[in-house]
Amino acid sequence: MKVLVPVKRVIDYNVKVRVKSDQSGVDLANVKMSMNPFDEIAVEEAIRLKEAGTATEIVAISIGPEKAQDQIRQALAMGADRGILIKTDADVEPLAVAKLLKKVVEEESPELCILGKQAIDDDSNQTGQMLAAMLGWAQGTFASKVETADGSINVTREIDGGLQTVSLKLPAVVTTDLRLNEPRYASLPNIMKAKKKPLDVKDIGDYGVDIAPRLETVKVTEPPKREAGIKVETVADLVDKLKNEAGVL
Repeated sequence: MKVLVPVKRVIDYNVKVRVKSDQSGVDLANVKMSMNPFDEIAVEEAIRLKEAGTATEIVAISIGPEKAQDQIRQALAMGADRGILIKTDADVEPLAVAKLLKKVVEEESPELCILGKQAIDDDSNQTGQMLAAMLGWAQGTFASKVETADGSINVTREIDGGLQTVSLKLPAVVTTDLRLNEPRYASLPNIMKAKKKPLDVKDIGDYGVDIAPRLETVKVTEPPKREAGIKVETVADLVDKLKNEAGVL
């Protein structure tokens, strides 16, 4: 079974995000970039499927600038077999990403696509669902457990009321949640081996997909600073402040 794993280049989750002075977006100058954490979980799950003998090949794909090769190489160092970069310096919205991935799926013919449930930069949580709809494939979102069976895959999903298990007929799309697994660290020998693994670089024009933005960012602002709390002497004082000052009662 071939597995396709999209990975996205985002600002490292440990970095404090800075807004540009003109409020047009986020400042990316001299900022550490990393693989989206949810995508790391997706790569790890694909590797575990391969170690279990279920998957035969793992293809990591990214859509972004030339430097996104670093994130693909990270996936290769973790255990993916080869990579594809669709190069563009433009911001690509989830719908365009799903359309590009659909084209890649048609070329590569994987039986399973594993994606992070969302990227930590835009938090859209849309690409996996859009891809499944365009392909007409079964989908299991917010996966906290994945088990394979003959010609199908069982996905335990995290939902508001608890857990739900769905059985998907392959081919299928799965999006990963935080509790699915703990991604491994790439060892130095594997990092060196990853440099020799194949990585194809392609252009947006190769796929004939319109990536023109459908959304316009009007303004980006930092969240307001949290005000200091106060201490109250009695429960009555607390209720009074919640009712008359905070207006929550």
